[in-house]
Amino acid sequence: MINKLVSVIMPSYNSMKHISDAIDSVLNQTYKYWELIIVDDKSPDNANHIIKKYIELDKRIILIKLEENSGAAVARNIAIKEAKGRYIAFLDSDDLWLTQKLERQIQFMIDNKCALSYSNYNTINENGEMLSKVIRPPLKLTYNKLLKSNYIGCLTAIYDTNIIGKVYMPLIKKRQDYALWLKILKKIDFAYAIDENLATYRIMLNSISSNKLKLLKYNYMLFRKYENFSIVKSVYYLTWNIFIRVTMR
Repeated sequence: MINKLVSVIMPSYNSMKHISDAIDSVLNQTYKYWELIIVDDKSPDNANHIIKKYIELDKRIILIKLEENSGAAVARNIAIKEAKGRYIAFLDSDDLWLTQKLERQIQFMIDNKCALSYSNYNTINENGEMLSKVIRPPLKLTYNKLLKSNYIGCLTAIYDTNIIGKVYMPLIKKRQDYALWLKILKKIDFAYAIDENLATYRIMLNSISSNKLKLLKYNYMLFRKYENFSIVKSVYYLTWNIFIRVTMR
């Protein structure tokens, strides 16, 4: 039998308020061949109490507890290492998937022999109220195009380990997902979008993604320290990031 198992990667830190919604959105998938690996990053809240109740109901849910707080990149990488699935998918503990997300996207990847895919996604506020902003990324991305903006929402990304093997997040403080897509696109020519809204991103009031200045700072550090670009080249791509953010509003 061809391995079509999807390993869903979910770090958990101070996630008690929204993690039930995130887990429910995986349980409600029309595609049933998945495992959900949740990594507790030494969270001080009671989210594990909630997670353990779900594990009692569904053995496809796995909890890994870290002994010290190590950050999202380490948590995700531990989950990737333990993953048994052909496909690696990402869902943060405050985001949501629409019910046909895995079914539609996995079939898209099989039909198109796609190593890395992503999709459009909706946005909600911290209280779950739908916002008017819908993110529609380009239908095809190269490494050079992705340098100009992180078009790929982490909650929408899936990659195929049969094509590229297991690829881990670089151990940088922020923007690990952006760095991962760039890392994958050094291995393949293109990443492809399925042109459908398949997920819902929750915009948290104090998140990095809601703080534009911090976001740009971490993008610059990604270019400079991880991609090893010169100052001039880093500023060039940072300028592109700013331009695209302004024009996409």
